[in-house]
Amino acid sequence: MSGHAATRAARDGHAETAGHTLRITEIFVSLQGESSSVGWPTVFVRTTGCPLRCTWCDTAYAFSGGHVMTLADILAEVAAHGVRHVTVTGGEPLAQPATPQLLSALCDAGHRVSLETSGALDVSGIDPRVVRVVDIKPPGSGESARNLWSNLDHLVAGDEIKFVIADREDYDWSVAQLGRLPTGVDVLFSPVQGTLPARRLADWIVADRLPVRFQLQLHKLLWGDEPGR
Repeated sequence: MSGHAATRAARDGHAETAGHTLRITEIFVSLQGESSSVGWPTVFVRTTGCPLRCTWCDTAYAFSGGHVMTLADILAEVAAHGVRHVTVTGGEPLAQPATPQLLSALCDAGHRVSLETSGALDVSGIDPRVVRVVDIKPPGSGESARNLWSNLDHLVAGDEIKFVIADREDYDWSVAQLGRLPTGVDVLFSPVQGTLPARRLADWIVADRLPVRFQLQLHKLLWGDEPGR
């Protein structure tokens, strides 16, 4: 999709989106560093606010602040980047009521859209065109009690489940959850950067022949913790 076509689609949808707003921390272009679409140039729309406080969170700067934008303005800024892939992330995007409308509007504009969510809020009402990347929080996150297990009933082939693993206890706990996951959904295991050596997690997965995808955060390998990357 060309930048002109995306801009036109965003303009055409203005009437439907003008009344809705979101608080946004940043909108930027980078390479997708995680999930099955890793490596694609992607526009990231990072919303502000999150009800969780995971011990290893690397986006605490998105807990507060940001600026209010209409959905129409968000669509226009995304379109101006001229990139097909869009990821809505946070913070926790689903903490804001207008996020489902934004996701649908991005799909209507011709984007390939994914949602990164903590797994603590209901994903059942999300547009089926959106790839839902849902965290399941192991004990080391400090937020495992917040896992909304009913979300598993709403995931379908093409959606993804992510475990961020801090230590062997987290790994064993995560392995124990595999049997309850829906079929056809990609399962991702990631190490907490700076806490669990990536090679150690990789060795565990290989030794146990787990049916999961090991992943690193590509953007951090390339740019570290540089903002907007």
